[in-house]
Amino acid sequence: MISKNTICLWYDGTALDAAKFYAETFPDSAVGAVHRAPGDYPSGKEGDVLTVEFTVMGISCLGLNGGPAFKHSEAFSFQVATDDQAETDRLWNAIIGNGGQASACGWCKDKWGLSWQITPRALTAAITDPDPAAAKRAFEAMMEMTKIDIAAIEAARRG
Repeated sequence: MISKNTICLWYDGTALDAAKFYAETFPDSAVGAVHRAPGDYPSGKEGDVLTVEFTVMGISCLGLNGGPAFKHSEAFSFQVATDDQAETDRLWNAIIGNGGQASACGWCKDKWGLSWQITPRALTAAITDPDPAAAKRAFEAMMEMTKIDIAAIEAARRG
C-alpha cells in the first residue's frame, strides 16, 4: 500500500529501471509494486509499466512513466548524508558510473536526470562550525570541489 505522503518522480518509460538501480545502490531501499496501464495512454500502451512503488533510504516514492513532457531539475534532489569517505565514494561512483553526471559541491545527477547531493556528515559539521573562520575555510574548500573530499574539508577547517 502506498504511503499517505509519497514523492512522485516522473520518468520517460524508465521508472522500473531507475527504481531497481536505487534499490541496488542505497541502503534501506526497495522496489515494491509495479502497476501496468489498464489501457493505452499518451506515452504508452496497455500493459506497459505505468507506475512503480519504491523506497529510497526509507522514503516512499512513486515512479510515474509519464513520457517526455517533464524533466527532472536541480530544484528537487535527494540529499544523502554519508558517514565517511568510503561511503561518499561508493555512492558518488555508483551514480556517476551508471551514466550519471558530476556537478559541483557534492551534487551529481543520475542517468535519468535526478539530482543527488552526496553530503558527508563531516562537511555539514565543518560548515556549521561555531568558529566562523573555520566554517568559512571549510565552505570555501567545498566550493572548489566536485565530489566532497573529507580530508581536504577537515584540513581547511583546521586552517
